[in-house]
Amino acid sequence: MKSIFKQAILLGIVLTGFSFYGQNRDLDNYRLPDQRGVNVFEAPKDTISTFDDIQVRIGGSSTLQYQALDHENAGAVGLELKEIGANFNLATANLDLDVVLFDGVRMHLRTYLSSRHHPEPYVKGGYFQIDKLDFISEGFMEDFMKYTTIKIGHMENNYGDAHFRRSDNAQAIYNPFVGNLIMDAFTTEVGAELYYRRNGFIVMLGLANGKLNQSINKSAAGNTGGASFLAKLGYDKQITDDFRFRLTGSLYNTGYVPNSYLYNADRAGSRYYGVMIPATATGDDFRSGRYNPNLRNEISAIMINPFIKYKGLEFFGTIETAKGKASTEVSDRTAKQFASELIYRFGKTENFFIGGRYNVVDSEEASGADVEIKRTQLGAGWFMTKNILMKLEYVKQTYDGFAPSSQFDGGQFDGLMAEAVISF
Repeated sequence: MKSIFKQAILLGIVLTGFSFYGQNRDLDNYRLPDQRGVNVFEAPKDTISTFDDIQVRIGGSSTLQYQALDHENAGAVGLELKEIGANFNLATANLDLDVVLFDGVRMHLRTYLSSRHHPEPYVKGGYFQIDKLDFISEGFMEDFMKYTTIKIGHMENNYGDAHFRRSDNAQAIYNPFVGNLIMDAFTTEVGAELYYRRNGFIVMLGLANGKLNQSINKSAAGNTGGASFLAKLGYDKQITDDFRFRLTGSLYNTGYVPNSYLYNADRAGSRYYGVMIPATATGDDFRSGRYNPNLRNEISAIMINPFIKYKGLEFFGTIETAKGKASTEVSDRTAKQFASELIYRFGKTENFFIGGRYNVVDSEEASGADVEIKRTQLGAGWFMTKNILMKLEYVKQTYDGFAPSSQFDGGQFDGLMAEAVISF
């Protein structure tokens, strides 16, 4: 009886705490993790402060997909593909902790509770976001900080705009489709980013240590790693009540790093389970359906992203070039990616949408082969509430130019995906 009484008191305290924090879950300078965060890129900069005391926001997300895909290749001996069928995938979940520590200072931490690659909890990363320097002294550099944001941490680097629309494990409410881009530019590194935003113009400069997995061990060259330089220049303006225009150009550059993970860093895994995996493979390629040009030690990548929204109709584009090599290669190689998305949102609160995405990758492999991957996605979605999204997608992806010794020779997969998303 005493044990039950203690548990009842503990449960009451927890529920009271959630109720207390649930009274105001909208934080300053914060991208909301529900429908209101759709088509938000960098966290907004708002000088109006609601700070009263330390505020803790506990949130999270969960997704579940039903997959009905088929795949095939040229069928060379020893490269036959694993048989796949229709069923549910592993449910994924995130836990988000956002804490307002002081007026204009916020912390974010995301943990993958369950993902395709890590069924156990795995910390993705986190950062401090500073929008005021009042913790030094009240009003310190306030004219400069009115337009400035500083982010510091082991965090998702702000390269390009596509990473703001991609699914981040279970956080898939911003993505109008089920899958991300074929060349999925995403990485987490220790670094800092400085933003200056004024009259619609955006300037960002960042520096990171170029390492996904942190280590102090020296390499054979006698160093502990390299560095990544990031930059973004753009313009984002709500021209009229009906028309918004945004255009950004981004740069990610490394002179040398032991391992570049820009197109290989997502530990959560691809949404297209089991596709194009040889029957002889002993494990699951959790990045199946994606492409990594494997510019392992030197890389310079540029991404241009136009975004146009007129009433319910929106267009988002990606034009990307990545150039670099592994240290064992003599010459640089180039990979190019193009993607265009056309979405139409309708309903009283734009809670319904239909759309399509066309995605092409052209890349030069280390072997010298020129390969091409094409993907078409047709999708529809329904925001049942601002926190619940249902998505349906038809996807088809083809592979051309791969050698007969590759499982991608003559390869393709296609079929239907359905996804349910909860985010709060």
